Amino acid sequence: MKLKKSDFVEIDFIAKFKDSGEVFDSSVASELKKLSDHAIAKPFTYPLGQEMFLKGIDNFLIGKEIEKFPKDFKIELNAENAFGPRDSKQVQMIPMKVFKEHDIQPIPGVSLNFDGKVARILSVSGGRVLVDFNSPLAGKDVVYEVKVLSKVDDLDQKVKALNEFLFKKDFHFTVKDKKVIIEVDKGMKTILEMFKEKFKEILGLDLEVVEPEEKKEEKQPEPKKESN
Repeated sequence: MKLKKSDFVEIDFIAKFKDSGEVFDSSVASELKKLSDHAIAKPFTYPLGQEMFLKGIDNFLIGKEIEKFPKDFKIELNAENAFGPRDSKQVQMIPMKVFKEHDIQPIPGVSLNFDGKVARILSVSGGRVLVDFNSPLAGKDVVYEVKVLSKVDDLDQKVKALNEFLFKKDFHFTVKDKKVIIEVDKGMKTILEMFKEKFKEILGLDLEVVEPEEKKEEKQPEPKKESN
């Protein structure tokens, strides 16, 4: 069986820096526990070639002939094909007053959130702070040990995996007449509808998003007749 673009695969992986062998990401419990006490280890299910995992990994897997699962691969990626090269323009000098205005004490080595973009403090000198907006993984050559556990053909599993990746929630859904109907909390309909084209492209299904009906007003108790 040859893997194709948009095929859903279930994988386990261990990601390491090539130079040091240090693990920086994994779906395997024994490795993930070293990185975080709170992270939950489980296989990752996703569609190939849809920008939901490293492009270099997908390019390696697409077209691979797999006769029997599970199948192990060791994939080496240079920085260009992994998380991209470091960009010197992403290292910026920011006035200290910007931090003081937000009551923040910049400390070298600490990562901060700048309007949704994470950056690391490199140095603090007088009234200036050197900040690096590059990804911590930028410029790194990496090695991924990937175990392809299975090719997922069940449609419900595919929808569930897509929901978890895109929305980080396990919405209740039904698939009927080439349409996936997802039930969401009130106020979320517009957000999910932005992904209609994605569902059509990946699953070949139209997406319908349904919010819960307003709760019916509780019936008022009927007045009791007064006894004589």
